[in-house]
Order: sequence, then C-alpha cells, then structure tokens
Amino acid sequence: MTRQQILDLYFMDARARLIDLAAFMDRVERADGEDDFRMSAFREALKELEKGNPDRAKRVLLSFSDPSSEPIERAPGKGAIGAYPHTK
Repeated sequence: MTRQQILDLYFMDARARLIDLAAFMDRVERADGEDDFRMSAFREALKELEKGNPDRAKRVLLSFSDPSSEPIERAPGKGAIGAYPHTK
C-alpha cells in the first residue's frame, strides 16, 4: 500500500484512539491521588512515539514489559497489571 492509501484507511481510527488517550490522561490528571508505576510507564511509552524510530510498536511494548529472564517463585497477583514496576 502507498502512504496515501494507509492514511485513507487508518487515519480516522488512529485519530479516535489518540483522542481517547488524551481523554484518559485528562481523567487521571484531574483525579485525586498520586500516580503509580503504570502511569510512569505510560508516559515513558509516549516518549518512544516522539523519537521517530521505525520500530515504535516494539519499543512501546518493551517499555511496558518485564526485562527479567529468570522465573519468579510466585506471582504477586492473579492478573496482569499492564506494566512492569521498573525501579530507577
């Protein structure tokens, strides 16, 4: 497909998703309380979009992922939480 064809086909969907993300961030920032590691990971993932690298999707996914390779003895919970609590 050409760039124009991709824009014609996917632009409106991407635009709607971007507006949804902006609305999510507005809701989080208006709410009382502190951010946790998920919002920090979210902001780091957004920075990957600005870099303009050709592998943005991979880099965004990795920014949320657990980088360890050793298995843990016991899972801390029953479900996924969507981001790894990186310590810096």
